[in-house]
Amino acid sequence: MSIKEDHNRFKDIVKGKIKEDFKKYVSHGEMIGKREKDFVKIPLPQIDIPNFRYGPKQSGGVGQGDGQPGDAMGGDPSQGQPGDQPGEHLLEAEISIEELADLLGEKLSLPRIMPKGVKQVDTTKTKYSGLAPVGPEGLRHFRSSYKKALKRYLSSGIYNPDEPMIVPIRKDFQYRTFKTVSKPMTKAVVIYMMDVSGSMGDEQKEIVRLESFWINAWLKKHYKGLETRFLIHDASAKEVDEDTFFRTSESGGTLISSAYKLCQKMIEEEYPVNEWNIYPFHFSDGDNWSGEDTRLCVRLLKEFFLPYCNVFCYGQVESKYGSGQFLKDLQKEFPGDERIILSQIESRDRILDSIKDFLGKGK
Repeated sequence: MSIKEDHNRFKDIVKGKIKEDFKKYVSHGEMIGKREKDFVKIPLPQIDIPNFRYGPKQSGGVGQGDGQPGDAMGGDPSQGQPGDQPGEHLLEAEISIEELADLLGEKLSLPRIMPKGVKQVDTTKTKYSGLAPVGPEGLRHFRSSYKKALKRYLSSGIYNPDEPMIVPIRKDFQYRTFKTVSKPMTKAVVIYMMDVSGSMGDEQKEIVRLESFWINAWLKKHYKGLETRFLIHDASAKEVDEDTFFRTSESGGTLISSAYKLCQKMIEEEYPVNEWNIYPFHFSDGDNWSGEDTRLCVRLLKEFFLPYCNVFCYGQVESKYGSGQFLKDLQKEFPGDERIILSQIESRDRILDSIKDFLGKGK
């Protein structure tokens, strides 16, 4: 079996382990903290490291010494310094975010997203598709040409290992072939808004962090070059980077409309709605300063967000300090409206269900 086949088999085992405990991986953040570009490293303590054992079918050979069937090879495991901690085989496996998105889609039976918007940007890409015996000199593939020349030397018996000089001739030359692929590239932006007032604690922010990672993974699968923006608010709103988004805490009151106004301004100035697929996500514990501000939020949703965005998503993270009233108000104002998706996230165990709420309609 080749190394490549072994590697593919190992990746299949890793994916199987993730699928077995998928809810655990979604609700805990070990892998998210180990992101490297488009890959994450996943701890897999469940995989046992194989070892050789002596069996009665083999006899003789160069091995010497006493042994019984079933003994582990490589010494007596009882020897060495004693410890007071249990042993564990901990293995980190690397897997791409796109593969994680596939697992998420399979686990939740998520439909493919159908991008909105009438304007798309056509992109062309040169794709190298194989080798041919003719072509322009600039595309000559040296390694393949050399290998073909070496085969010719060996098959004809003229190869001299003492003077290993290989000179490709015209019939050995190999050239890369290519084709131009034209495909539409839709543009998309995700705008995350989060209440950072005092009632949103570390656990609530961690739930948002975990959920946003998986939402991004799924959307990136459908939109290459997905843009992500982050807004935080208490009684006022501002744009921040991702790290600040999940670490900031404030002690002031909450005006949700401040975030919605800033989000609207950002879209109007930077993301023409006829060219971009727009996904606003708002997370809060449901407290708002007043009923008047809630009515302003409802008006902004009706007049701007629902007509012009793919979908507007509101996730309410339960907090013992929050009233949860904002979700009730939105449920009352938008019954059965599929342009707005509401989700209640009581704890980490609800993250997977909430992701299904947001992404399950394929918008």
